[in-house]
Amino acid sequence: MNSPMMTLLTLSAAFLLSTARCTSQGEQSHDEPRRLMVEEQLLGRDIKDPRVLAAMGRVPRHLFVPAALRFRAYADHPLPIGNGQTISQPYIVALMTQLAEVEPDDVVLEIGTGSGYQAAVLSEIAKEVYTIEIVPDLAESAKARLAELGYDDVTVRAGDGYLGWKEKAPFDAILVTAAAPEVPPPLVEQLAPGAILVIPVGPQSEVQSLLRIQKAADGTTVTREILPVVFVPLVRERK
Repeated sequence: MNSPMMTLLTLSAAFLLSTARCTSQGEQSHDEPRRLMVEEQLLGRDIKDPRVLAAMGRVPRHLFVPAALRFRAYADHPLPIGNGQTISQPYIVALMTQLAEVEPDDVVLEIGTGSGYQAAVLSEIAKEVYTIEIVPDLAESAKARLAELGYDDVTVRAGDGYLGWKEKAPFDAILVTAAAPEVPPPLVEQLAPGAILVIPVGPQSEVQSLLRIQKAADGTTVTREILPVVFVPLVRERK
């Protein structure tokens, strides 16, 4: 188990080796707010996985929000990104990533690309990330943004995330960043044995439950309720 001192040393190394993805954008002024975000919002709560902490410390969150909101990029709340969608609060991004227990050789599916921030965080840890966004404009802008920042192991597709991405299954983890009224059966089917689905479930415009669902080798699942959350709804394609 990592001690708090070991975790802080890991984070210090991550910031000293802060990626060229951020510095190449001439955005060094955001390094300190990002460091404080990790220390105060994540370490100050229950985010202990050093890989998640390091990933959150590397990804330039301010480049995933509208330019007019960059001064609030590292604040402890979600932000609007257009088309009625939001970028999740940093703590929720970190928590969902930690709950998924992503390993370096894992292939991960994300439902709800948004601006691409969660996919970028996953990319820092996983081998490969597939992500689906229902809003075509957001899918295209996220794809361009991720490519520009060097996240070459992320593949973006516009489509109905409820159905998952069957051609690329099974997945070692699936994260859903919008609230579904129920757990989508296709996503459970596309989990590899032992894999984890992290998803908010509940009615639109009300408090939902963040669930961690793990699939056993025999296909059965074990569900754990984590905490109450409020997400935008998981939108389906119109038929």
